[in-house]
Amino acid sequence: MAPLSLSLSLSLLLLPLLFLLTPSPAAARFTCNAKSRATTCQALISYTPPPNATTTLRDVRTLFQLRSHRALLAANALPLTTPQTAPSPSPIRVRLPCLCSGGAGATFQRPTYTVRAGDTLDAVARGAFAGLVTYRDIAAANNVSDPNRVAVGQDLWVPLPCSCDPVGGVGVVHLAYVVPAGSSVAGIAEEHGTTEQTLLQLNRLPDAKSLLAGQVLDVPLRVCSSAISSTAVDSNLRVPNASYILTANNCIMCGCSSNTWQLDCQPTQGLTSAVCPVAKCGDLFLGNTSVTTSPASPCEGTACLYAGYTNTTSFAILTNLTSSSMCDAAGLSPAAQPSHSSASGLGLPALWSWSELVVGIHIVLLCLGFLHRD
Repeated sequence: MAPLSLSLSLSLLLLPLLFLLTPSPAAARFTCNAKSRATTCQALISYTPPPNATTTLRDVRTLFQLRSHRALLAANALPLTTPQTAPSPSPIRVRLPCLCSGGAGATFQRPTYTVRAGDTLDAVARGAFAGLVTYRDIAAANNVSDPNRVAVGQDLWVPLPCSCDPVGGVGVVHLAYVVPAGSSVAGIAEEHGTTEQTLLQLNRLPDAKSLLAGQVLDVPLRVCSSAISSTAVDSNLRVPNASYILTANNCIMCGCSSNTWQLDCQPTQGLTSAVCPVAKCGDLFLGNTSVTTSPASPCEGTACLYAGYTNTTSFAILTNLTSSSMCDAAGLSPAAQPSHSSASGLGLPALWSWSELVVGIHIVLLCLGFLHRD
């Protein structure tokens, strides 16, 4: 924690001079048209740690007051064995609760910041929170009349922009993203799996040329579909690509991969049955599939899918036995594939797919043929 604190202290001393020369970006307000008076969801923040600082995962967790180290790992698809002392990725995604009210969204109650000697709201906004928020936002949220005069030791709520709205009628996870210098709308759209038009409309940009470095964009991330029941406690579970989430009292790990866009839920490894009940569909364990080997229907199979959990009378994990096509997009049968697919970035060993193996064998045979002919 000491290297980050020292870096932040030096940055906050120098930042006021830079701010006199650098115009402050306009406040970012993400549209959130809640149907009820107040609606909450889970949103993501893309945070870039201070340059030239050794920022650890623990530092990030402390800054944003995250209750769980595992949640930070999950949002960034890091293995659960990753220690808190590991260096933070840059940027790093932080999952926070979002509250929608009055047509706009802001992170709910967190994060907070304790004012230090020499702090101004502009220095806190740009220095500590990397431009994700403006001093105007912090001042308005905390009823501060003079942004240059805040009391040392005062706790400030830092309302980071977020949203819970569907996009195009489809549920998404909204990412608050600070535009790096040299970026383009097309590049940001391609990187995050969305379209230029969606970004322009969502952020009320007249055209792609109006994009500014340092601007905070609302970037919608596609999520995987699931078989979770609408009556389950985690019925609103939304997991974007290249990440996972722990649910059902951490007993279930659900990952999302762009290969299938289907939520892949497995029992969390390392937890005993004394803590987590066994999740099965009859004789089939959660996350496994049973493939039909009949030549007439080689692609038909059944899968034991996660359907949520309940806490009404007792803790129970729900499952759903589902029949579906088990072939990939090329129509190949998964006879030689693993019994379940692993979520991207979970630290599991990568295996060759059946199609890759077939292509490799053909290449070897062709090479042998040419050698024999010579």
